[in-house]
Amino acid sequence: MKIQSEGRKQRQLVPLLCLFRVGFYIYFPTLRVVFSLTVFPFFPQKHNQGVSHRVANMAESVELPIRLAILPFRNKVLLPGAIIRIRCTSLTSVKLVEQELWQREEKGLIGILPVRDAAEVKPVGPTVSQGADSADQSSKGQGGSSDSLKLDTKKQNDVVHWHNRGVAARPLHLSRGVEKPSGRVTYTVVLEGLCRFSVQELSTRGIYHTARISSLEMTKTELEQVEQDPDFIMLSRQFKATAMELISVLELKQKTGGRTKVLLDNIPVHKLADIFVASFEISFEEQLSMLDSIDPKVRLSKATELVDRHLQSIRVAEKITQKVEGQLSKSQKEFLLRQQMRAIKEELGDNDDDEDDLAALERKMQSAGMPQNIWKHAHRELRRLKKMQPQQPGYNSSRVYLELLADLPWQKASEEIELDLRAAQKRLDSDHYGLVKVKQRIIEYLAVRKLKPDARGPVLCFVGPPGVGKTSLASSIAAALGRKFVRISLGGVKDEADIRGHRRTYVGSMPGRLIDGLKKVAVCNPVMLLDEVDKTGSDVRGDPASALLEVLDPEQNKSFNDHYLNVPFDLSKVVFVATANRMQPIPPPLLDRMEVIELPGYTPEEKLQIAMRHLIPRVLDQHGLTSEFLQIPEAMVKLVIQRYTREAGVRNLERNLAALARAAAVRVAEQEQVVPLNKGMQELATPLLENRLADGTEVEMEVIPMGVNSRDISNTFRIASPLVVDETMLEKVLGPPRFDDREAAERVATPGISVGLVWTAFGGEVQFVEATAMVGKGDLHLTGQLGEVIKESAQIALTWVRARATDLRLATTEGFNLLEGRDVHIHFPSGAVPKDGPSAGVTLVTALVSLFSQKSVRSDTAMTGEMTLRGLVLPVGGVKDKILAAHRYGIKRVILPERNLKDLVEVPSSVLANLEILLAKRMEEVLEHAFDGGCPWRQHSKL
Repeated sequence: MKIQSEGRKQRQLVPLLCLFRVGFYIYFPTLRVVFSLTVFPFFPQKHNQGVSHRVANMAESVELPIRLAILPFRNKVLLPGAIIRIRCTSLTSVKLVEQELWQREEKGLIGILPVRDAAEVKPVGPTVSQGADSADQSSKGQGGSSDSLKLDTKKQNDVVHWHNRGVAARPLHLSRGVEKPSGRVTYTVVLEGLCRFSVQELSTRGIYHTARISSLEMTKTELEQVEQDPDFIMLSRQFKATAMELISVLELKQKTGGRTKVLLDNIPVHKLADIFVASFEISFEEQLSMLDSIDPKVRLSKATELVDRHLQSIRVAEKITQKVEGQLSKSQKEFLLRQQMRAIKEELGDNDDDEDDLAALERKMQSAGMPQNIWKHAHRELRRLKKMQPQQPGYNSSRVYLELLADLPWQKASEEIELDLRAAQKRLDSDHYGLVKVKQRIIEYLAVRKLKPDARGPVLCFVGPPGVGKTSLASSIAAALGRKFVRISLGGVKDEADIRGHRRTYVGSMPGRLIDGLKKVAVCNPVMLLDEVDKTGSDVRGDPASALLEVLDPEQNKSFNDHYLNVPFDLSKVVFVATANRMQPIPPPLLDRMEVIELPGYTPEEKLQIAMRHLIPRVLDQHGLTSEFLQIPEAMVKLVIQRYTREAGVRNLERNLAALARAAAVRVAEQEQVVPLNKGMQELATPLLENRLADGTEVEMEVIPMGVNSRDISNTFRIASPLVVDETMLEKVLGPPRFDDREAAERVATPGISVGLVWTAFGGEVQFVEATAMVGKGDLHLTGQLGEVIKESAQIALTWVRARATDLRLATTEGFNLLEGRDVHIHFPSGAVPKDGPSAGVTLVTALVSLFSQKSVRSDTAMTGEMTLRGLVLPVGGVKDKILAAHRYGIKRVILPERNLKDLVEVPSSVLANLEILLAKRMEEVLEHAFDGGCPWRQHSKL
């Protein structure tokens, strides 16, 4: 099989192709059309002669062998006439090049066959499924890139589809290299596509592939017949016209002569189509379609479409370029006119508005009281701003930055009033009821500030359940000091930039919350509340809690560095106060920088006083009512506390009182009728008043002086009697009672249930523990969304009960054991609430002993304490909150670890007076107190 060529004339396209690439890459880089594929650094200096000699070889008859070694190209196609450079690194490709090309004196031919993954698309035409090495082509252009192609070094075991048509190629250049330090041999090959062939059979030779092929090129006689076809002649003219137009556009861009246009007449048009298409960046499917175009007419039609498409892309790019250049020219014109306008205004003595603003900004910066080093930095930034135009990028961000520097209170501080500790104590007592120890600690803090105003006091951290007054205590401290108050909410903050700010290099950057808060209060010594400090999180954007270490450390916050400011700011004059619901989530380094003051929940008596002194007046004022319209007696407030709220704070209590106020507001608004008093007494005899007088209703009236507003007139007529809340209104407005004192007695009526005391973020809670047994293998089942610690406590409890079964009379000496062959299921009600901790250990043991002994636990008794495997009762935390929770639930007896006796000092005496505190050192003592009449089996056991 031989391939006829047109000889030396075909290779005269090289200068044209070189021109193509330069034109596209300079003006239209996104098209990525690569035409200079025939130019390589290893060619002789006489470029045209070297290329022509190589083309002459192509003019000779090329004899294709029956079999060719196959080099697979993954998702790429090499077309006839295109030249490509590849770098072979895989074992398969290196072996192929070494045996077929390198070791032969006369370089032979190899076949380039496109392959693709089976998962990508369905194969076009008949394919052969067989494993193949993938060719990872990293070239920029289609088939003709001067960049190297790198073959994949990994063996592809997946099924790939081999295209049934390829291109025979011959090497133009071959070089061998050795990689260091691995010593791996690599080859660099420059291949030239010659002609199409069809694969008849694909097989392997060693580790690479070979194929039996047949040529797809037309003979000279067939080609001459096609060239006489009128359709072919028309397509040739159309293709040459489009190609001529493309060359004209590119030559115009390069300002070169029109000598390359003559070459179109000297190259066979069917070969020119392949060369043009090989130079374009097209899809793999389009490349395969061009490779499969055996008919010259079909090939010319597709090539004309692709050339026309790239020509249109060039024209669109030209329009965009002209538009951009026009906009640049317009901007330059506006800049020139603005400069002229500025010069005219200077001659007329008119000041420019922008210059006025910058002058005002400079004066504001001078009066801000910045330290000397910061003023130098700000002044340098201001000089740079003056040189910029308002239209320039970065002008607005730079100006906003300087305005922030000018607005910050570098030296401005609020004058502290003369501290009067008695007045501060009075203010705290009026704002907060109870909290004796907390208020005493605040008075001590203020006393130290009075004796030493510049003292670096500790950072107070109020820890307690919601609704106990943590935020209002911080506000009271600010009022006592006579300073401004600013609150920074840290709940849900996960970005470190919220504390330190964003760097100015980012779009939309802004300072941190601390700097922003100081800008709002406009003083450098406010009382700053860091609210919900335990609810900060951390993710890929940083750890806000770690950023607070610098803020709360008195040795570091003198030079706090906000990323947005990029200059140090003194925070040592700020009084920081923090609040949290729990201490556990706060990182230990941060907790070490704060003095924790715990605020436990309120007793019912304290809630009653808070409601009568603070909540009811505030609720009435918020709803436009007074005591003349609505009265809530103390007895009704007690019922609301006992039956509708069981919280540590008073927020739900305030919500219930607000519901009563809303109901009263509706009744008052419906009954109240305003009667104008300036129309004479005869108009008072309205049917409404007559009915009221007939019913004996008292109507209050007072004389209104003239000149008062309508608001005063509307308030002069009042309903006859205020609305007094009673039990009927409570149930009508608030619904049926939610809690009662009989709950514990009803739930502990059967054996296997005990009452425990737990601590949560919302204060102390009463937790019931239920246990039951069934026939089984002795397994333990736990439910109620429990943590790992409480699961371990349940396992310890069951183990202790089984070990002491004989002593507890749960097993006889003959070997009969109530626990043998039975599964135990322990459940903690309120399964949607997560539970964890060791303080339920004694409660679990009591429930198990009650279950297996069929003796009910006393319903008026609750307990807490951690139990060891040997039966010792260890102390637990949150004793005050737990005792207050037991008091709220109506519990009369509380079993505590003996080592928690010291914690009873913090419990109010009024609560202790209503409770019987039972101390236990061992589990046996807990069981003695938990059952009515003590342990009935004690006389027969070792307890």
